[in-house]
Amino acid sequence: MGESTNASEWISAAEFHRAPGVSDWRVTGTGPQAVFTATSFSHAAGLVGSVAAAAERFGMLPDVDVRPEAVVVRIPHRSWDGIPAPATGFAAAVSIAAAEIGLTSDPWRAQSIGVYVAQHSRADVRPFFMAALGYEPFGETDAVDPLRCGPQLAFNPIAGDAPARGRTHFDVFVPADQAQARVDAAIAAGGRLADDSHAPAWWSLASPDNHGVDIASWTDTDD
Repeated sequence: MGESTNASEWISAAEFHRAPGVSDWRVTGTGPQAVFTATSFSHAAGLVGSVAAAAERFGMLPDVDVRPEAVVVRIPHRSWDGIPAPATGFAAAVSIAAAEIGLTSDPWRAQSIGVYVAQHSRADVRPFFMAALGYEPFGETDAVDPLRCGPQLAFNPIAGDAPARGRTHFDVFVPADQAQARVDAAIAAGGRLADDSHAPAWWSLASPDNHGVDIASWTDTDD
């Protein structure tokens, strides 16, 4: 595939952002992504050919989501090793192609959703969720939609809790420069701040009836 770099070379989110030409991109919980707004479905679809050409050139396996409002290009994490080094060249090439056809970058819309399934330390509920949702294992603790359409699930034990009681919350991964605004909007909409001791990596919020949501930005700055 042309200019593909050795697959053993990985970079962090911070290293990705230091590369030239990637200002349209943000790194969420599932990998780098860019959102380009469009005027129509055909306008958005006009980027697909350039994404395919850049993918071939740099050895990437991207996901492309084409909608009448926008086209979303993602470089999905396929392991826990990090971001493949050629992703920077791919991202820059896609941004150039998007600008050439009049698509507008909108980093505010970049995000990924994860569901954090907290289970008792003596329970293993991942097989159940994989069977029920048709998911596949990802690493030792997570599960993913094989086509990466649904949210990623993370299964982590909790100690000191009664068996048969589960605790689950949403993880919302957003760009680092948008995280505080998202937190403020959620609080203004009736939520409350449950814990900000890890900010700005993530904030733990609670809905009016005490459902949990973490707004996380650490994936966009991790070094």
